[in-house]
Amino acid sequence: MRQAVHRAHESSWKNDKHIAQWKSTLTSYCGPGKKQIDEIAIEDVLKVLTPIWTSKPETASRLRGRIEKVLGWATAMKHRTGGNPAAWTGALQHLLPATSSVQKVEHHKAVRYKDVPKLMIELRQNGSVSAKALMFTILTASRTSEVLGASWDEFDFDAKVWIIPAARMKAGREHRVPLSDAAISIIKNQPRDARYVFHNEAGRKLSNMAMLQLLRRIRDDGVTVHGFRSSFRDWAAEQTDTPREVVEACLAHAVGDAAELAYKRSDFLEKRRAVIERWAKYM
Repeated sequence: MRQAVHRAHESSWKNDKHIAQWKSTLTSYCGPGKKQIDEIAIEDVLKVLTPIWTSKPETASRLRGRIEKVLGWATAMKHRTGGNPAAWTGALQHLLPATSSVQKVEHHKAVRYKDVPKLMIELRQNGSVSAKALMFTILTASRTSEVLGASWDEFDFDAKVWIIPAARMKAGREHRVPLSDAAISIIKNQPRDARYVFHNEAGRKLSNMAMLQLLRRIRDDGVTVHGFRSSFRDWAAEQTDTPREVVEACLAHAVGDAAELAYKRSDFLEKRRAVIERWAKYM
């Protein structure tokens, strides 16, 4: 049953990791049950969700959605009848607290923007591939996965733009990143002997932990790579008069409701280029 649902929906999932998460979540928490699909009721859904609903709210919410999808598919294929016991708009909203009320917001610890230039000096002196990747990450205010997955065909050096395809973006939309001269210098000095710009000796892209491990060797205060996006945002707010929507666009965040976004055609590329170049010079 689950395999049939996977086949029906996997083309809409972003990547192999997402597909694997679907399978592992259902297997880990639901397991091979003794009941037939048409026998599953609200009590069975609660038995699975309740133990993790407050301790792992994000996982629980995703699990609920995946159970709902499987049961919904079964109903559509006439393997069961009646309402969907995993639907939040059904009985569950009266039996469980909203995950938003129990979700603990954990902010990524960031380096103060005033301390980032000093860190950049240390990274330049380090000279490793991880250090160069981290410098590029800081200069572009990008996410770890975006940088580590960067391949040579994504760069237009004439236009000074890095074009990240939708499939690699968190929001599922293509993102154009204006490149400062400092960022371009890092890229152009990387050897073109592998698909990925930042790769290990085997030609594979760096581990997701590579930059964080390097950062932890330099600093022992728990700061994260993702936190540099906050460093950039704080700097832009306190040291420039850049409009909020331009700063958020630098971070590939969509600002506004659905109606606003539907009519918004500009990604503020040139305005973002100006603030990104100022950020590089601040470094």
